[in-house]
Order: sequence, then structure tokens, then C-alpha cells
Amino acid sequence: MNATGMLEIWRAHLAQSRRRSPHTVRAYCSAAQRLILANDLGNLSEVASLEARDLRRHLAARRSEGLANSSAARELSALKAFIAFARSETGDPDPAAPRVRGPRLKKGLPRPVTPDDAVNIADLVDGTAEEDWIGARDRAVLLLMYGSGLRIAEALSLTGNDLPLGDVLQVTGKGGKQRMVPILPVTRDAVSLYARSCPWPIEPKSSLFRGAKGGPLSPGMVQRAMAKARKSLGLPDTATPHALRHSFATHLLGAGADLRSLQELLGHASLGSTQIYTKVDAATLLENYRDAHPRAKKD
Repeated sequence: MNATGMLEIWRAHLAQSRRRSPHTVRAYCSAAQRLILANDLGNLSEVASLEARDLRRHLAARRSEGLANSSAARELSALKAFIAFARSETGDPDPAAPRVRGPRLKKGLPRPVTPDDAVNIADLVDGTAEEDWIGARDRAVLLLMYGSGLRIAEALSLTGNDLPLGDVLQVTGKGGKQRMVPILPVTRDAVSLYARSCPWPIEPKSSLFRGAKGGPLSPGMVQRAMAKARKSLGLPDTATPHALRHSFATHLLGAGADLRSLQELLGHASLGSTQIYTKVDAATLLENYRDAHPRAKKD
């Protein structure tokens, strides 16, 4: 089995058995390919034989190329999964991955945008698009992320079968996990307007959101549209499409939503992933206090 064969088996396992997102599949396969080529590995048995020292040496070489801590941590996770897969496939009595500790990461808080900024971004994207239907499309995608807490991949995975939108929508998130999310009237109207103006027929099983040439809309197009809008509005680089999902969570929590409900709405596998928003909310309250209280900057 050559490198191509190993990567195809790994890709199929990630996409079909593990149901990973296309982005994760690409990243994990790229990491595996670098490991295979750097160590001249010819089959899965050779991959399975790699030990902790081999991983450390490989990561050290990658770090010498300028790999940041966060990227090194992601690469290590991908490689450990690949080696564990190889050990399982070759019948290794100890299929666990080598124990290698990743670089320590400083966990930053999500940076949500304000409700007004979220709406202003969506409106500006709509008003500055080259074609009316493209503006309507981008506005609909952004409102789905802000109004319903969708990831960009979840919004772009919707099909004609999801039309017309109702008060709730079933979406499929990471790991194939399904959840129900609320649909605001403004979001429903935005999606309906886009669907009516889209020049491409939206068949039941075809992508709801389409690119300029009729193919499925790529995340990069939405990201570029929002980058242009945030620059016009003078917003920081942290105002990305994913920040709209953070805003959804932060604003619901600030309005009194409980963590368990928020966990379900966001599709988090663990409550720990949701609890970070309590820190975001506390940070927002402190910032508002410092801005508003007459003695905050003096004491």
C-alpha cells in the first residue's frame, strides 16, 4: 500500500465512519500526508509502529518551520488520531495513540459583536453586493448564524428540502448530531426573499445557498463579504461570521437563558464547551460597568 492508498482509507474513515466535516477531513489528511512523506512510511503497519519520540521529532521539525502553538496542537491531535487508526486497522493489541503532550495554549474568550453591529453587518453586506440576489443570499446566511446560532458549515449545508422555513429548523452539526434551532421572523423573511430572487433553480436535494455560477456557496465567499462590511463599519478583525454564533450565545445568556438550553441550541457535545460563554458575559458586564460607572475609572 502506498501513501495515496493510506490517505484514501484514512479519508474514507474520517468522512464516512467518523462523519467529520470536510474541513476536518482535509486538515487531518494533510497532517497525515506530511507525516508519511517526512518519515517515508510505506504502509499502515509502519504508521502503527511510530512511538512518542517519533511524533515529538516530527513536531519539532514542523515547529522549526514556524508552526504556531495552536496549529501544532491541532496537528498533534490529527496525527495521534491517524496513528490510533493505523494501530486499530493492523490489529495492534494496544490501539491507543502515543502519549505526547501538546503545547500549552492560552484560551481566549470568544469575541461576540453587538446586536446592532450584527444587523448592520447583514444590511451592509446586502446593500453593497454586486447583484441584488447575492446581497439577499449573504444577508440570509449571516442572519441564520446570528439569529439561530448556526455554524457557517451548517448554514451552507441547508437544501431545498428545508424550504419553506418554519418557526424551528432541524440542522445536522458536528459528528452528525441533529438539533432543533429557532428561526426568527426576520431570518425566515430573509431566506424567503433570497430563494425567490436566486436565478438558479433550488431543487429539493440541491444546496439552498448558491454561488454566482450556480454551484454550492463556499464559506470563503461569506467570509470575504463580511470582511468587507466590517472594514466599512470600523469593526475589529474578530468580527467574523463565526463571531455571529458567539453573539447568539452571549446575548441569549445575558437575557437569562440557562446553560443546558444553550448547550442544546449550539449543539455542543459537552457542557464545558458552553460554559465559556459565562466568562464572555461576565467580561461584557465588566466592560459596560467600566464605561458607564462614574467612579469605575477612578477607583
